[in-house]
Amino acid sequence: MLWENVARRILFKLPAERAHHFSMGMFNSMLALKPISNTFASRYTVGDARLKTDVFGLQFTNPVGLAAGFDKDAQWYPKLATLGFSHVEVGTITGQAQPGNPTPRLFRLPQDKAIINRMGFNNGGADGAAKRLAQTAKFRPTDILGVNIGKTKVVPVEDATSDYLYSFERLFAFADYFTVNVSSPNTPGLRTLQNREPLIELLSALQKLNQTLAADHETDPKPILLKIAPDVTPEQLDDIISILKEIRLDGIIATNTMLSRADLETADSEVEEIGAGGLSGAPLTTRSRDVVSKLHSHLGPEIPVIGVGGIMNGADAWNMICAGASLVQIYTGFIYGGPGIVRDINRFVLQKVDQHQLPSVTAAVGRKDLMV
Repeated sequence: MLWENVARRILFKLPAERAHHFSMGMFNSMLALKPISNTFASRYTVGDARLKTDVFGLQFTNPVGLAAGFDKDAQWYPKLATLGFSHVEVGTITGQAQPGNPTPRLFRLPQDKAIINRMGFNNGGADGAAKRLAQTAKFRPTDILGVNIGKTKVVPVEDATSDYLYSFERLFAFADYFTVNVSSPNTPGLRTLQNREPLIELLSALQKLNQTLAADHETDPKPILLKIAPDVTPEQLDDIISILKEIRLDGIIATNTMLSRADLETADSEVEEIGAGGLSGAPLTTRSRDVVSKLHSHLGPEIPVIGVGGIMNGADAWNMICAGASLVQIYTGFIYGGPGIVRDINRFVLQKVDQHQLPSVTAAVGRKDLMV
């Protein structure tokens, strides 16, 4: 209630991007004191063995993570973990530093509990992220760090593979898993990498480098996941499913933001004034869940799915799991729901586990009959 009635109202009076940096600056400074970090972790973390999920060779303490886009430059992820997230995915990080698109580029649609962004992968590049990560310890050893990598805007699409490979190599030592982002609508030409031939080339090259770096570092290869758009065509989705099986990728994240503006409560004139960008939040709930369901039905447990898009509360998260997601991620739901949302989702999930007398949350994956 404090978040909805006070903090969110104050922050929503500021432009969205300014509010983001202001609130995270305050949060980061406040949690610099270890006792405060511990207090936050105690308040917001739900510790229950039934929430644990083992996928990609990693053990997640609960199914809820923070999606890429919130901590673009890997500045805040240890502090964000105190809010109960089992994993934080930083980025999207590109091979070269870039400022992103002109501001304003982040907009709220409160009537729809949605956000439109055209950030354009603004970040300090792989070298800068590697330097920060080398100097930053995780809050807990069990916290999992995902690194989301994408194409630098000035790099031609035909040279995209080398750009991804550079980021992968620079960040290999720090990531628990990698996500390959080929689905943002805000980098020209990026979504063409979801097509069969360029996607096979990119993912095969990353897997080959993964094996080489693992041998050099005397460690296991890092799990590699692919992040796709909610508005891929049926033909593209069929191709993606085929490719994942063919090259035995570790997992897939569904979905990124979408281009459609259909059925919004916000006035058409306001949406048109905002202009281009990817839409996230509640309008994606059904579409993202449908994509997750199709992926799970074709891929099964061999290639796990992380469901993201329109998860605004515990029921949304539970339904995404029942549709086939082994894990879920939130972003816009975090903006609207506040710091307690991860705790609330995990408590809801546990209630459903109890209600259906399941041994753990993993037993609900793909159980559409358990949806609420």
